[in-house]
Amino acid sequence: MTPPINDCIEVCVCTYRRPQLRITLETLAALRAPDGFTLSVLVIDNDATPSARPLVDSIAETFPLPLRHVHCPEGNISIARNGALDHCRARYLAFIDDDEIASPDWLCALVEELRHTNADVVLGPVDAVYDETAPSWMRNLAIHSTRPVWVRGIIRAGYTCNVIIDRQAPAVRGRRFDPALGKTGGEDSLFFTEIQEAGGRIGYSERALVLEDVTPERLAYSWLLRRRLRMGQTHGRLLRRKIGTGRFLGNLAAALAKATYCFGAAVLGGYDTTRRNAALLRGALHIGVLMGLTGMRELELYGAGQPHRAKS
Repeated sequence: MTPPINDCIEVCVCTYRRPQLRITLETLAALRAPDGFTLSVLVIDNDATPSARPLVDSIAETFPLPLRHVHCPEGNISIARNGALDHCRARYLAFIDDDEIASPDWLCALVEELRHTNADVVLGPVDAVYDETAPSWMRNLAIHSTRPVWVRGIIRAGYTCNVIIDRQAPAVRGRRFDPALGKTGGEDSLFFTEIQEAGGRIGYSERALVLEDVTPERLAYSWLLRRRLRMGQTHGRLLRRKIGTGRFLGNLAAALAKATYCFGAAVLGGYDTTRRNAALLRGALHIGVLMGLTGMRELELYGAGQPHRAKS
């Protein structure tokens, strides 16, 4: 195996029939390289046929950075992300989704935090961009935006929609995304949770911003409910991995109490659409935790015909 290039950052875009890929690649072409680094771009195509190849081939010759297309079928986001780990030629691997827009200094901000904190992984924020059809309560809650969750001042899990990873870090080396979770989502939460549990440090840079246009199908309340249920299932499954019978019952009771409280708050706050919907979605999250704790089959949000999105 060829040793990774230490002074290179490879930006990976996992894609599945996403027309916005062209816009994402255009923003990557405008990236500024952090001091001391060169950049390259790797497109991992997760479709059954290499549907993204014509686009990549058409722009590769004039693209200002080395640009490669790799076909890793099919319909399972973990296969695509493991393909990125397998085919990346650089020590540092950055992930961005195929419907996101990177700011020119995106990687500079991630690397600055990586150097400053000596972290193994650095996350950045994703801000949702809504069109005029989005309900005001969604805008108020920024419900589609992504930020890490801190537990007692520590980030214990992460996501692949805005991240840089040091592949040579001991806690990262040899780690894989679980293909069993490649259709339900949650594979990135597990991946980064295991890094943190192995002693890896996960940092965060607020300046490493990327933007995401929210598509009409994701404005549906049913989509948001399903996503919150699945996120809760992921959290419940992670809890189930490391708790005994006593703590299992305690976590079960806590999730039930939280769900009950949230649904009660939704009733009491019914006059305020933002408060009501926030409480209902939070309640759905805790119902998902119950489902995950008890081992119920997880919802499949990604698969054949479904664009991949697994922010969890």
